Amino acid sequence: MTRLTGRALRVTVFIGETDLWHRKPVYSEIVHRARKAGLAGASVFRGIEGFGASSLIHTQRLLSLSEDLPVAVVIVDDEDKVRAFLPQLDELVAEGLVILDDCEVIRYVGRGEADR
Repeated sequence: MTRLTGRALRVTVFIGETDLWHRKPVYSEIVHRARKAGLAGASVFRGIEGFGASSLIHTQRLLSLSEDLPVAVVIVDDEDKVRAFLPQLDELVAEGLVILDDCEVIRYVGRGEADR
């Protein structure tokens, strides 16, 4: 069980929904590698509209259906673990944006742990 409180580092990876790594979505590969690396957790959020370096707007609006909506993968853990994971992101993210933010974790409890 991972316990995480206090100062932490958040890495957010902005990529396209259709970005692939060996025929698998990049966001899924990031989540699976983060789990294998023992990071505290990872979540994927699908955007409803956005644009990146290409300035092409991707949206889910009916009149302009997009098959490549923006996706954000968010991982939070202590700084050493997150920084050790960054080389894997370098390998996986061919196009996109990776940002780091200092943050403070005030509560991190897995399901069922609060009742113990």
